[in-house]
Amino acid sequence: MLLAIISAILLILAFPNFNLSFLVFIGFVPLFFAIRNKPPKKVFWLSYLCGFLFYLGTLYWLYHVTVFGLIILSLYLALYFGIFGFFINRLTFYISHFTLLFIPFIWIVLEWLQSHLFGGFGWALLGYSQYKNLYLIQIADFSGVYGVSFIVMVLNVAIYKLFRRSGRALLVIILVLAMVFGYGRKRMNEEETGESVRVSVIQGNIPQELKWNPDAAENNLNQYVNLTRQAAFESPDLIIWPETSFPGYFASDKKMTEEVFGLAKKISIPLLIGANTEDVLDIFNSAVLISKRGEVVDRYDKIHLVPFGEYVPFSDKLPILHRLVLGEFGAFTAGKEFKVFKLSKAKPWTADNVQGLALDSRFGVLICFEDIFPRMSKKFVQNGAQFLIVITNDAWYGRSGAPFQHAACSVFRAIENRVPIVRSANTGYSCFIDSRGRIYDSVEEDGSHLFISGQKTSNLTLR
Repeated sequence: MLLAIISAILLILAFPNFNLSFLVFIGFVPLFFAIRNKPPKKVFWLSYLCGFLFYLGTLYWLYHVTVFGLIILSLYLALYFGIFGFFINRLTFYISHFTLLFIPFIWIVLEWLQSHLFGGFGWALLGYSQYKNLYLIQIADFSGVYGVSFIVMVLNVAIYKLFRRSGRALLVIILVLAMVFGYGRKRMNEEETGESVRVSVIQGNIPQELKWNPDAAENNLNQYVNLTRQAAFESPDLIIWPETSFPGYFASDKKMTEEVFGLAKKISIPLLIGANTEDVLDIFNSAVLISKRGEVVDRYDKIHLVPFGEYVPFSDKLPILHRLVLGEFGAFTAGKEFKVFKLSKAKPWTADNVQGLALDSRFGVLICFEDIFPRMSKKFVQNGAQFLIVITNDAWYGRSGAPFQHAACSVFRAIENRVPIVRSANTGYSCFIDSRGRIYDSVEEDGSHLFISGQKTSNLTLR
C-alpha cells in the first residue's frame, strides 16, 4: 500500500502547482513494484487507491465548488487506474518481451476513454504534465496529448525494468529520448512566417461573489471598459474579454449593451466579449463579436456544456434532478455551429498595396473547458480558423493549480493544430501561446498571474 501511495504523491507533484514535471517519468515505478506478483483483486485495489489519491490531490481545487463532487469525480476517475493495474497484471507482465509497448498502449486507451465516456473529462492526462517541456511535446502535432502520455509510460516501464536489471531498458530510454527530442528540436527551430494580428486580452479580476450581484453590475462593467480603453492605446486589431464578462444578458440589458457598443465605436476597435445571451426560451453561454462601428458581427454559442454546472444530464426525463442540482437557475442550451469569426484590419499603404486593402483573418472561440477536447479545436481549424481564442472564468477555484492545469490543455491544442492561441481569463491565467506551444506573453504583476486585473497586448503570427 505504501508504494501505491508514493506513486500517487510523485504524480501529484508532477502537475501544477508543484510543477516537478520530471517526476511523472518515475511516478508509476513504485506502483509497478507494489502490484508485482499480487493476486488480481489486490492489484485492482492498490491501483485504484493510487488513482483516487492522485485525482484527489490534483483536482483538489474543486473543493472550492463542491467537496462531494470532488470525491465522487475522484472515485470515478480512479477506476481507470484500477482497470489499468488489473490488465497489466493479468496480461503484460507475463509477456515480458512486449511490455514496453503493451503497457503504454493500455494506458492511452484508458486515457482516451476517460476523455470521451459520459461527456468526457480529459483533465490531468499524463502528457499535460509536460506542457513546459517544449522539445518533448512537439510530437503532439501528429499524436496528440495521448502520444506524449505514451512516451511517459514507456519511460516508466523502461525505468522499472532498469531497476530489475534489464540491460535493454537503458537502450530503449536512450532511443526514445533521442527520437522524441530530435523531432522536437527540428520543429522548434522552424521559423514562423505569415501575417501577424495584434490582440489585447483583458483580465478584469471580478470576484466570484460579485460577478452576478446586480448591485455590482455597473462597477464590473466599468472595470472592463477602463481596461479596454487602456488597451486601445496599443492599437490592437481585436480586444478580448473573458467568459461571461458582460454583467447581465447581452442585448436584453439594453443600457449596458449600448454602453459596450458605444465603447467599440469610440475606440474604433472590434471587441470579442463573453456574455450570456437569450433566444426566446433558450439561454446560451456565448462569445459575441462587435465591430468597430458598434454592431454585432456574429455570435458563437458554447457547444460542450459543463455537466451539473450548466445543465443536468437526464433532467429532461427527471425534472427533479435539475431542481436538486441547479435550484432555480435555468439550464443553458448547447450551441450547434462551430462558428468561425472573420476579423478585418486595414493593411498599411505600401508599394504592393496602394489601395490599403483590408486583410482578413479567421479565428474560432473555445469557451471555458472546451479547450480540453482536441476534436473541438480541430473542427474550428478545419473550418478555416487561423488562430484560436479561449475565454474562461477560473475564479471558482481560488489560488490553485487549476488555471495552469487548464492552460496546459491550450498549449497542446496549439501544437496539435499548429495555430497560435490567446487565452483571456477573468482572474487568470491570461496568456499568448504560439504554434509551438510556447507561452510568450501574459497578464502579470510582480510575478503573479492570478487574481490581478490588467491587460496585455501582443502579436500573433498566423500560419
